[in-house]
Amino acid sequence: MMRITNTSCELHAPAPMAASCTLNSPVGTLWLGASENGLMALKAAPFTDAPMCHSQQAVNRAEGHLAAACTQLAEFFDGKRHQFDLALAPKGTEFQRAVWQALLALPWGETASYSEIAHQIHRPKAVRAVGAANGANPVAIIIPCHRVIGKGGALTGYAWGLEMKASLLKLESAIPLLL
Repeated sequence: MMRITNTSCELHAPAPMAASCTLNSPVGTLWLGASENGLMALKAAPFTDAPMCHSQQAVNRAEGHLAAACTQLAEFFDGKRHQFDLALAPKGTEFQRAVWQALLALPWGETASYSEIAHQIHRPKAVRAVGAANGANPVAIIIPCHRVIGKGGALTGYAWGLEMKASLLKLESAIPLLL
């Protein structure tokens, strides 16, 4: 099997949200938010915070990040895209960002356990913290936290629910690998 990673996505410094939009998808309505540095949020529920006032240049950059994300997500849901190429700017601690960077290296259609991610970031005893960082991922789907499963291969917690996690893994043909 050819290994396809998300390494085209780069994590940039977080900045306040400058623009937001919604996207209708096969898994329901998605809410996206971007700063001038990149996509900072992709959620299955409306934002509780609104974009802040910014320069027109910052808004234009944020809207460009949103347009690219919406196009690539539509291609992903159509099965035409297996790798995202986006600037990402999620807010998180240094540890969370290390976990999210490791998640970006998980190829489309493959899964890893929480302990494998902990080993990958050279923190083998931080399995629970990896789970917490996974759950705090603000850019779901693109930072593929849905590809992390229990060590025994079972579907485990997912912020959007196990049904959504199973749908995303099925889309990526990863579900048969779990059976």
